[in-house]
Formats: sequence, C-alpha cells, structure tokens
Amino acid sequence: MANNHSFVRILGVLLVLAMYNHPIIVYAGEGVPNVALFTFGDSYYDAGNKVFLSEEKNPAQTFWPYGKSRDDPNGKFSDGHIIPDFIADFMSIPHGVPPALKPDANVTRGVSFAVADASILGSPAESMTLSQQVATFETMKSNWTSDYIKKSLFMIYIGTEDYLNYVQKHPGADATKQQAFVTSVTSQLKTDIKSLANLGARKFVVQLLAPLGCLPIARQDYKTGNDCYELLNDLAKQHNEKIGPMLNDFAKSTDIDGFQFSVFDFYDAIIRRIERHLNFRFYVSDRSCCGVGTHNAYGCGKANVHSKLCDYQRSYLFFDGRHNSEKAQEEFANLLYAANLNVIQPLNVRELIVYPSGERMREFWEPTKISIRRRPPQDDSYTGFSTY
Repeated sequence: MANNHSFVRILGVLLVLAMYNHPIIVYAGEGVPNVALFTFGDSYYDAGNKVFLSEEKNPAQTFWPYGKSRDDPNGKFSDGHIIPDFIADFMSIPHGVPPALKPDANVTRGVSFAVADASILGSPAESMTLSQQVATFETMKSNWTSDYIKKSLFMIYIGTEDYLNYVQKHPGADATKQQAFVTSVTSQLKTDIKSLANLGARKFVVQLLAPLGCLPIARQDYKTGNDCYELLNDLAKQHNEKIGPMLNDFAKSTDIDGFQFSVFDFYDAIIRRIERHLNFRFYVSDRSCCGVGTHNAYGCGKANVHSKLCDYQRSYLFFDGRHNSEKAQEEFANLLYAANLNVIQPLNVRELIVYPSGERMREFWEPTKISIRRRPPQDDSYTGFSTY
C-alpha cells in the first residue's frame, strides 16, 4: 500500500513538471468567430489615416519617440499599440487593421476609418467628420459581404475635438448653451450611427468620452495645476449620459433588426487611474511623458520643438498631451474585451462578438450599473507598492 502511495506522489510530481515544461496556452481569439473590426473616430483610434491627409510632409506621429515602446513610429498617437490593436489581437486579426486611406491595404479583416482631429460637427482641417468616415465606409462596402458586415464589430470613439474647440471658442457659455451644444453633438452622433446601421452594421461598441478636463493639454491650457478643468469634465459627462439611452433606443426599435451594442465607461476608467494611479502602477497621471510646458502637453515628436521625454513611459498614464501610453491602452483594451458590468455593459466585447447575429438583445444599458458621475476613490486602496 505504501508503494502505491509513493507511485502516486511520483506520478503527481511528473505531471506538474510536464505542465511547467509544456504549459497550457489559451489563445486570445479562441472561440471567437473570424469577423472583421471597423474603427471610427479621432486620434485615439487612428491607425495612420492622418498621415495621408496631412499637408505636412513629416507629421510628428511618424517619428520617434512615437512608437518608442515597439521601436516603430507608424502614424499612431502612442508610444506603441493603441486600443484597436489589442482588440484585433484578441480577435486573432494578424497585424491589426490598416488605415482606410492606405493604398492597397489588406482589408479582409477590417479597416480603420478614424482620423486625428476628427469631430462630429463642423469641417475639421486635414481630417474627416464622423459622417465623412461613414461615407468612406460606404464606398468600400463591396469588399465584404452583407452577412460578414452584420457579424463584424464597429468601434467608435469621437467627440473630444468638438468639446475642446467649443470651450476654447465659447469660454463664457452658460449652462443652457452648453446643454444645447451637447444635444447637437449627440444628435449628429445618433444620425451617424443610424447611417452605419442602414449600411448593414449591427454590432456597435461606443467608448464614452474621457474626463477631458483632466487631459494634460487641458490642465496646461487652462493653468489648473494639479486640478482638472471641470467645465470640460462637465461637458463630457453630459455627453456620456446620453449615449446609453440612445443605444437602448436603437436596440429596442423595430426599425433596425438585431441592433446590438456595448458601452465602455472610459470616463471612470481614466478617473480611477488618476485618483489611484499607484494601484494601477502609474507613477505619473497628471502630465505626459513627451512634450513641453507645465504638463509636457505640446510638441511631442515635432522636429522644431525641444520636447522633454520621460525615462520610462510605462510609468505614465499619458504619453503625450491627449493620448494614453501603450500600457494604459492595453489595460483599457482588456477592460473592453472582458470586464464586468461596472466597466462595460450590457455586454463586453467578447460577449458582443459571439452573441448570435440578428437576435434582439435581452439586456440593455442601465445607469445604475455604469458610472456617468464621478465616483470617489474606494477606501480599500493600496498605494504602498512601486510602479514598474
């Protein structure tokens, strides 16, 4: 009997050693259908389209230190990957999705229509409104079957330029005028989403606006020091609180069969990382890694600007005055893809992709499950560890 026990112990040790030598690998895209990823919006999602629209021969985002973390400055406003790159990895899309304006791009598994400086309203210089991006998708629609488009993912992040420009031009606008502007922005956003739905899109991911007054560029422009510029934050919150109900209406409507969606609470994700930055292993959360000025918010990558560059970009929440570091973008992508209802709802991105195409949603966005108001930090914060 003792010999049997010894044999079992030895066998157990051998199995453990075998697991260490041949670990079980779970691939990111396992169980996820091979559908496409289409992205729309501004510089947060721009895969390089701005390069093709810029009159500047050598735009800053095509030069180091952009791409610093991967030694690959390629037109993205980051030290490395951006959120859609990580989502594409999770969906097993090789090499991510290319910019729509790149000649001869392989668009089999999707494409990025997002452009830096894009807005919902107006006519931005050397960029495109969301409506123009949708129109570009329409011209390329023949590259995919209707059924494939119906099953594919449409991600949207836009609105930053609208509100930054509005506050700059109307610093003394009263509450009524602010509300009217937010209504005009979100009404046009609703029109653009419906246009995409009319072109066959059915699975939407809308990322709520960041706390715009906490961007290093806003702190620097409005000289708020360590504080955020609350007027911009208030506009972002007013915008954000309209998104969930808008998408609920689409999903419940009989006009668009099988409309499905996810809403990512980007506002709260940023606030958490600002107020409890050490918990997320960010050493600096109020200024950027690259740039000049009180918050290093301007000039990153520009040849004629002697911008500062931090030693270790992974310890910064922001890489430049408006955009997050690659490390932060990876965290957000993971939240989008697999987080719980307190972060993204009514479905996370993985659940949305595998949700049966054409079916009506059984759950909807609820304000009690997703934050549209700033929450105070939790009492159980641990800030004693060092960043990496």
